[in-house]
Amino acid sequence: MRPSLRAVLAAAASLCLLGSGLQAATADPAASSSGPPAATVTNPISDEFSDTYADPAIIRGKDGYWYMYATSDPLTEAPSPFGLMHIARSHDFSSWEYLGTVFEDDTRPDWATSGSFLWAPDIRYVAGQYVLYYTVTDTVADPGGSNYAIGAATAPTPAGPWTDSGAAVVAPRPDGGGGYFNTIDPALFVDDDGVRYLYFGGYHGGLWVTELDESGLTAVGAATRVARPDRYEGSFVVKRDGYYYLTASSANCCAGPVTGYSVYAGRSTSPLGPFVDHEGVSLLDSRVGGTQVLAQNGNSIIGVGHHAIFTDTSGQDWILYHGIERDDAWLDAPGGVNERPTFVDRLDWIDGWPVASAGAGPTEGSLTGPVTGSALGIDLGDPAANQALRATSGTWDAAVEELNDAGGVGVLEPAGEPASVVSNRPTPRDVRVEADVRFLDDAQTFAVGLAQAGRNAIAVTVDRTTGELRAEVTQGARTTVESAPLTDLFTPDAFTSLTVEARDGVLRAILSESRLGDVLAEVELELPRGAQKQRPVELVATGGAVQVDNLSVVAAHIPVTERVAEPEPGSVLFAEEFEGDLQPGWEWARPASGTTVTANELQWPLESVDIVGEGNTGALLLRDAPEGEWIMQTRVTLDLGVDTIRNYQQAGLIVHNSDDDFLRLGTVAIWSSRQAEFGKELVQDGRFNWGAHLGGPVAPTMWLQLHHTVDPATGDLLYRSATSRDGQTWRWGATWTLPAGSDPRIGLYAGGGAAPPAVATFDYVRVFDVR
Repeated sequence: MRPSLRAVLAAAASLCLLGSGLQAATADPAASSSGPPAATVTNPISDEFSDTYADPAIIRGKDGYWYMYATSDPLTEAPSPFGLMHIARSHDFSSWEYLGTVFEDDTRPDWATSGSFLWAPDIRYVAGQYVLYYTVTDTVADPGGSNYAIGAATAPTPAGPWTDSGAAVVAPRPDGGGGYFNTIDPALFVDDDGVRYLYFGGYHGGLWVTELDESGLTAVGAATRVARPDRYEGSFVVKRDGYYYLTASSANCCAGPVTGYSVYAGRSTSPLGPFVDHEGVSLLDSRVGGTQVLAQNGNSIIGVGHHAIFTDTSGQDWILYHGIERDDAWLDAPGGVNERPTFVDRLDWIDGWPVASAGAGPTEGSLTGPVTGSALGIDLGDPAANQALRATSGTWDAAVEELNDAGGVGVLEPAGEPASVVSNRPTPRDVRVEADVRFLDDAQTFAVGLAQAGRNAIAVTVDRTTGELRAEVTQGARTTVESAPLTDLFTPDAFTSLTVEARDGVLRAILSESRLGDVLAEVELELPRGAQKQRPVELVATGGAVQVDNLSVVAAHIPVTERVAEPEPGSVLFAEEFEGDLQPGWEWARPASGTTVTANELQWPLESVDIVGEGNTGALLLRDAPEGEWIMQTRVTLDLGVDTIRNYQQAGLIVHNSDDDFLRLGTVAIWSSRQAEFGKELVQDGRFNWGAHLGGPVAPTMWLQLHHTVDPATGDLLYRSATSRDGQTWRWGATWTLPAGSDPRIGLYAGGGAAPPAVATFDYVRVFDVR
């Protein structure tokens, strides 16, 4: 007989085959494959307890609850005071309990002024305590100067009580011109090199990263810029398949019914960058890059962004973000506060890049939510109090764990030989096992094993004695081993999350503090043919007791690998090639000076005119739109150079209902950046509202498209943007709407500034049907 897993651990602290006593566990394979049902959730998920819940952050606490935090805003319609950041929790995402605010007036940071806002929380678990990072908008050191800083508070539980660290983690940073860079929107990332990194910043000054000390409460050394000014805020970084993904939000977060906020990504082989998009364009470039992750899709949800990324117990990633319901964009009072509830959507990884719902965008209403439970009858709340697991050596008892308010936990304790507990049912073939693990006393190792008696063994060990995370696969007489060192950040007497996943012929294991894309150690190895089968789970401890909490065993998620289809131009419905006189049907609104139509080009010198706001001085070239679904396309050359400030020179396509109700897509200079802007103006209750989705990257010559459809349920007119630098590879963007019954005209615009002199050259305007 081959030695058992526990015997091998006792003898050599390594894994081999599971031994006898497991034959009964292979019965009823159908039962093992039935995992916990994912909850049905309804967007916005925060509606149960609030009207607005902006800049959301999330963590699964060591007590098994999911905790969700939000920025300082009134929680509900008036009367409602500005709460000093908010906390809510849920077991399954379908029902939420509001817990209160992070701070009260008497506990708020004393280095912040009494009028300072506390924005954009980021929650993490650091060395046995919870750390909440946040933005302080005004500090005592220099009050009144928008001297933003990053603060931190600690707590023994995710519900608090919270104690401010007493000083800024990142202090205000003068910009050299009498003001301050935007030191806002913190996000922690922990890497397997043993370094904590804090990402922060937004728009003025760009995005930055700095190292932190081991406590996570003090910045170390100089910060590094990772994204250029005037484009991004709201960083969130995860590590996946050897890449660091910097995701961030773009455009105005808070423009009410015209908010075009959205999320983009760049990736790098270093946490310090440079981060580039899927075409290799850097987030530091003036013609700024970024691969779109999430943008509004024409339903009732707009302004989607300031997100967090988390993983459910099946291994499926999710994106948590705030949005605006365009028909209810403002809180009743106080005036000017956007109503930004929290939403959740599946986050897919397709061709190496994250994208929400395979590119379909935000979900309105009900959706299948995250998997938060366990299969095999395992009770996440009290793993030792049910019959799903049975001890084969040592003891497996329930205990009350006050640390981290964890409640009931399982304690695996050796008694002269390794302690072992085995599941009474086999796992699914593709399986994901997770547990929060805490070493007590002289505990040396903790292992998760998957085995088929007599032939194969798969196991992952956290080994304090050798200081490594080790994955081992045995097939017959052959054992394959991969290991990674445990850095100084590994704290054995604090709960640490261990994830083991066997799927598609690969074994992966990750040790993490927060389960938020942070990596203390990671190993991966290929599984031999035939090694991956339905099998029981065994947990083994040696040397001393190990606490096990939040144990889950579920079928690994089935990833979505294809994006939703994008529209493609079909046959030409109309073409203006600018071969001489304009074709019949064109009409100038406020003709532009100096325009010429020669040699298959419309040349349009830029003037200091615009139609945003009340002035309505901008020239437009318009014609009637065709019936039905169509795509309008142009090629425009407008060389705006790079880096210099030439606000806001631009040219492109327009959909014009009126001078106070229109959409336009163009290439534009925004301070020192060059971007693609798809904007909307709407006058509502006498108020001029302007907002935009920002895309790109751009080039001196750009191809621009607008895809028009009609919402069959509401009759709203939908217009989706797309841009290209070569006319072949298109980047689809956001969707704006115009009211049902509208009859807008379509055409071209140019303007935004006459200095320095610039000419927009349009080569054609074509309208296609859609394939």
